[in-house]
Amino acid sequence: MPSRLGRSAPEGLERSCAAREWVRGRGPVGGVELLRAWFRGRAFARHRHDTYAIGVTEAGLQVFDYRGRVERCVPGDVVVLHPDEAHDGRAEGDDGFGYRIVYVEPARIAAAVRAIRGRPAPLPFAREPVSRNPTLARAVAAAFQAPAEPLALDALVLRLAEGLIEGESDSPPAGAPRVDQAAVDRARAFLDGRRVIVRSAELEAVTGLSRYELARQFRTRYGTSPYRYSLLRRLDFARSRLRAGTPLADLALAAGFADQAHFTRMFRSAYGVTPGRYARLRGGAGQIHGGIQ
Repeated sequence: MPSRLGRSAPEGLERSCAAREWVRGRGPVGGVELLRAWFRGRAFARHRHDTYAIGVTEAGLQVFDYRGRVERCVPGDVVVLHPDEAHDGRAEGDDGFGYRIVYVEPARIAAAVRAIRGRPAPLPFAREPVSRNPTLARAVAAAFQAPAEPLALDALVLRLAEGLIEGESDSPPAGAPRVDQAAVDRARAFLDGRRVIVRSAELEAVTGLSRYELARQFRTRYGTSPYRYSLLRRLDFARSRLRAGTPLADLALAAGFADQAHFTRMFRSAYGVTPGRYARLRGGAGQIHGGIQ
């Protein structure tokens, strides 16, 4: 991930990192920004930002002042900071701490909550800023594995909204969504016919559903997100062409990936082997050009 900070990152993080300290970020893209960092001592001063900040401590002991209390996080703990709420951050002890965090614009969370609730609703408020919320932990981990494609961001925001709702102690659980089967089937047929990145607005036009309504209903009907379904159809297309002698760089572009390296990462995450090895195992090694070993 390239080292880049956007407007959602705390201003105190923009200073030059001291020895053994670093910050890496991606975005903001579509109202979502990712950041991964390692700090020693006092990481950043008291500040606030205009997004949700949902993170997971990866190593060390992270301490911060928030809502008049001192909060402590050990590895695996989930932190939820609400928009416009002041906080700071520091390590307890000399070993430092590391974390991953996702910044999300409140408007995107509000739209996802509306799809989940079936009506406009207040922004979710996690009463405990430090928890072991498994939905949020999985969503943060997945955010750093997926590309910044529109359908992937939709799936991420929906999962984060679901996790935030789970974190509301007085919030009733969200029921299973009503499924507009004809609309969801139209989405599937549209994705079946595309070999490029699909925009959220395209599926909204095809189905008449909002992106978050579609993401929930699609998952209920097909057991996966529109993004994941689209990704695997693109990979199926690429897999079928591996033995045809198409250079991997050309095949990656034809299947809608940014480059050969991106294609290889996604292929390996889906099938457990690189495209070059897959082709050799299927007896097509002599026909592959430019394979990554």
